[in-house]
Amino acid sequence: MGNKDELIEETCECCCSGKHKSREDKEFKDLMNRLKRIEGQVRGVESMLEKDAYCTDILMQVSAITSALNSFNKVLLANHVKTCVADNIRNGDEEVVDELVAVLQKLMK
Repeated sequence: MGNKDELIEETCECCCSGKHKSREDKEFKDLMNRLKRIEGQVRGVESMLEKDAYCTDILMQVSAITSALNSFNKVLLANHVKTCVADNIRNGDEEVVDELVAVLQKLMK
């Protein structure tokens, strides 16, 4: 696992808003651990497919991955509301509420 700055450089080129957030080490490690577990689950599904596993077995594993990603999103969203959104509102920037609403609408498709 690379350091935070290296990971930011690698992942923020195609889809990021251009904004940045400095995360506490505990939050960063928790989120990264969740993603690494999900990555392992995806590799497991690849292996199942390569080994001609039965369709419903693969579907159940994909469902577990979907649940893990949803859980990741819930943790990240809660952290976002408690830090970024709250801080911006305290500083008089209420545009962050519109941004949050737009993100929630996209997540709930």
